[in-house]
Amino acid sequence: MADTTSDLAALRDEYEFLEVDDRYRLLIDLGRSLEPMPEALKTDATLVRGCSASVWVYPTRRDDGTLHFLADSNAAITKGIIALVLLTVQDRNPAAIAATNIPDALAPFDLKNQLSSNRTQGIPNMIALIRETAARYL
Repeated sequence: MADTTSDLAALRDEYEFLEVDDRYRLLIDLGRSLEPMPEALKTDATLVRGCSASVWVYPTRRDDGTLHFLADSNAAITKGIIALVLLTVQDRNPAAIAATNIPDALAPFDLKNQLSSNRTQGIPNMIALIRETAARYL
């Protein structure tokens, strides 16, 4: 299992020193690093409601019991936000995901003040979907 806590901390340290435009670029680059999501999984069933951009999330359970999420968006910045959210939960066991306060983990990135409300309005819905998935496997 990757140490997502140190990955997130390193990213946060870099993010804090950047100007607004560079923060956008960092998020876009982060989004580009997401594992590709097969088009066949981008369905109405995997669509996250309440997002201004289209966002799809498909959870899978690995043999070791950890949860792995495939996710994508049709908007570059939104895709970066998804990647940031996934850094807090990817490849962790359901109990660890359920115990993770995702909004607190993302708080240092100050997304609400950095991005328009259109860009951030779907984040709670994506977090809720991740938490519901973890709860189902507990």
